[in-house]
Amino acid sequence: MATGRLGVEETLGALNAALGPGTPVWFKETRARHLRARDFLAPRRALQARFGEGQVPERVVHAVAGLQGPGVAPVLRCAPTPAGLALQLQRSAVFERVLGAVEAYATPAAPATPGPRVLLHCPALRAAPCALRLSQLRAVLVADHLARALHAYGVSVRLVPAVRDPHMSTFLQHLLVDWPAASERAATEAVRSRALAEFSPAGDRGTLPPGVLGSVCLKELVEERGRAAGYDPNLDNCLVTEDLLSEMAELQAAVLHWPEVSSLGLAAAPDAGADSCVVVHVVSCEEDFQQQKLDLLWWKLDDQAPLIQKHLVCGPVKVAGAPGTLTAPEYYKLRHAQVYKASALKHSRDLAGDPAWAETFRVLSVATIKFEMLSTAPQSQLLLALADSSISTKGTRSGTFVMYNCARLATLFEGYKHSMERGLYPTFPPVSSLDFSLLRDEGEWLLLFNSVLPFPDLLSQVAALERTATGLHITARTEMVCKFLVRLSMDFSSYYNRVHILGEPRAHLFGQMFARLQLLRAVREVLHTGLAMLGLPPLSHI
Repeated sequence: MATGRLGVEETLGALNAALGPGTPVWFKETRARHLRARDFLAPRRALQARFGEGQVPERVVHAVAGLQGPGVAPVLRCAPTPAGLALQLQRSAVFERVLGAVEAYATPAAPATPGPRVLLHCPALRAAPCALRLSQLRAVLVADHLARALHAYGVSVRLVPAVRDPHMSTFLQHLLVDWPAASERAATEAVRSRALAEFSPAGDRGTLPPGVLGSVCLKELVEERGRAAGYDPNLDNCLVTEDLLSEMAELQAAVLHWPEVSSLGLAAAPDAGADSCVVVHVVSCEEDFQQQKLDLLWWKLDDQAPLIQKHLVCGPVKVAGAPGTLTAPEYYKLRHAQVYKASALKHSRDLAGDPAWAETFRVLSVATIKFEMLSTAPQSQLLLALADSSISTKGTRSGTFVMYNCARLATLFEGYKHSMERGLYPTFPPVSSLDFSLLRDEGEWLLLFNSVLPFPDLLSQVAALERTATGLHITARTEMVCKFLVRLSMDFSSYYNRVHILGEPRAHLFGQMFARLQLLRAVREVLHTGLAMLGLPPLSHI
């Protein structure tokens, strides 16, 4: 049997190559009604533009039907249809390849070449938690999620600033955000002496605001870096304070003194100079102007400042029916109270005194917040609805719904384990002995083809920062994991509600039961990995 991980991107690449030179035309089907007849389609209109009259040469059809190669899924048939050239895979073979190597599909596809080191800077973490605005909380959660995705992709990542406020550290722990802490400020002597030399003549020092050490002109740098790159044309003078010098000194030290091994065991890049590092400032839209000043000041005062600094600007957060002054801790307390209320109603008893439920309430609260904050593209405006309905397990768009289906999977496998211990079911057989041709339900193919098979590519896309793109601002696709997990949960919920997985303890039914359990093992692995990308542990009850 062929080995190696199958990939959607590899299959699409081979399909497009088989048609000859030209723009890509094949796409993967995702809707259940289309997947009943085909898995990939080259639309008729695109084929007409490629071949004229839409008549694909017979040799090309044969080449597509016999397609093989590393990562390419085995093809069953390829035939012209009114919609275009339709291709269907050998589904039982795909089930066998994928479900025989489940772990391989819960990790991102490896990069072709190692990328540069990435320093993620989130200035919102220098604030006190009681003053943290919702737009700043959004930036913090985006930075944490992006760091996890980059780590999983094999990128060496460093996080700045190290949090000094113990109250902020405690709040981040509540939010399940993994961020370094420190007790001391960075030394500023080196940057202070360079700043003093660059200060503009101030005349009467009394004209400077209290706490300001001096002023540095940035206009020349704005012209040099180019307004076309995205710097605000209104940038002129930067008022330098001790806090600003401390921020710059911490960034400088983080770039120059990169740890040899990260917290996840990843070795730092061998060329550990500043030029091999990309700095990504994850900021709220209100912080972007000030951060641009710090960028330019760093370049002006430090000859070893990284050449590439990018801004990932998170859009504003609007709250429907609530004052704009709602802080991040207040938002967390509100969601926690709503989760507790919903759980008490569901279980018809007060669970506040039960320590076993305390952690569950916290995880559900954080899941609600993270799915709300991260399900929208970070650069877009986010509108929050604070009603209790946002945390219902019935709503298919919420983090609570995803965690509910995570718990259903745990209950399923616990039920199999208990039945096996009672002698109702045999022990799970070797995966190589399973007959995956018994997986004939359309919901089973939907779970494998739309969730398990493309998951490695999705993780890679989340970690793909446009580091080499021109301009100051970059985008990130941090919404993809949340949206994927919601779709996966909807497909699983539909399948689970319709198909009885643990059937009667009869020998002739065990083959299909074990094939289905192996499929749901893969779904569980993918779901748990996706939750880990968000810093969320799986729940076994809810």
